[in-house]
Amino acid sequence: MDETLHFILQHGYLVLAAWVFIEQIGLPLPSLPGLLAGGALAGMGHLNPALVVLFPAMGALLADVTWYYLGKYRGAKVLNVLCRISLEPDSCIRNTENRFARSGPNALVIAKFVPGLSTAAPPLAGMFGMRLTRFLFFDGAGAVIYNGLFVSLGLVFGRQLDKAAQIALGLGAGLLLLMAGGLGAYLTWKYAQRQRFLRSLRVNRITAEELKRKIDSGEKIAIVDLRHSMDFEADPNTIPGALFLPSEEFDRRHHEIPVDRELILFCT
Repeated sequence: MDETLHFILQHGYLVLAAWVFIEQIGLPLPSLPGLLAGGALAGMGHLNPALVVLFPAMGALLADVTWYYLGKYRGAKVLNVLCRISLEPDSCIRNTENRFARSGPNALVIAKFVPGLSTAAPPLAGMFGMRLTRFLFFDGAGAVIYNGLFVSLGLVFGRQLDKAAQIALGLGAGLLLLMAGGLGAYLTWKYAQRQRFLRSLRVNRITAEELKRKIDSGEKIAIVDLRHSMDFEADPNTIPGALFLPSEEFDRRHHEIPVDRELILFCT
């Protein structure tokens, strides 16, 4: 913590803005230590507390506007890429869309606090046509609230954080090994969980070619389009004859699904 404090003190507010921008653009460089350190320096009188909040918020907003325009002009491809590199690629898109559909613009305010939603919400706003001015207002408010919270924690607990950092540094390589071991165990568990999920899908999966053959041969099948309504709005094309049943309406409309034929489901 001490080294972080001195680095930020030497290079100022632009370092915090760049730090947050790098994290928000998608690179694995957590900005939380920088925000806490900035708050600690503000508490010591070395930095202006308001600027310590505003400059990182500007960095976050610049990155988010970049994602907003990528989502607006590249559509679902951008969200797919983001979710493919996440730890929860099978639920990332659906969870992000559900949160955005429930909360609307307010999702941008809370996005910074929700893992996976922080980077995915801006392109989603662009995909579904949110006005830029509206996006800037809600996303900027979220960035200020998020940064303000952790800068305030650094301001109040700056000295305690510095002492904790000194203890951690005293542990040396042992702490790094412990952290690496914990991260490795978590990633291994997530990988095993994902492989079990994929194996369950392989049993019941059908390819597009196989479905085409079934349709052409006149087999008695029912096709259900389970895409989220936001996905359907962005791309209303579907398989001919498919029943559009948005996943968020499944509990209410499941009785519409035929039960006397083979059932084929597809989603995002």
